[in-house]
Amino acid sequence: MPDDELGEIRKRKMQQMFQERMQEQYRAEEQERQVSQQLKTITDKILTSEASERLNNIRFAMPDFASQIEILLVQLYQAGKIRGQIDDKQFKEILIRLKSNKSEESGSITRISK
Repeated sequence: MPDDELGEIRKRKMQQMFQERMQEQYRAEEQERQVSQQLKTITDKILTSEASERLNNIRFAMPDFASQIEILLVQLYQAGKIRGQIDDKQFKEILIRLKSNKSEESGSITRISK
């Protein structure tokens, strides 16, 4: 097989691998968007507008922590442990408990206020 044919085969194979990798990445991003949208839909149902605003502020400052909070809220909601909406005062209490649990684990002190 001549070198130019072999080079062409390699080039096509590399293009195919690149396209497959891009498709996988697109599917993963799309799945992440769908999960994020589902979490937002449920948290919007659970939280009052003030509590939702607080969660958005947390998301801006600490995206990973906000995701953990959303997942926790959805789990509690699906388990039937949340009835009605959580107002800002209740949400702050939840955050304080979560932060104190994290502080106990890490040995640090955290303050949440508004």
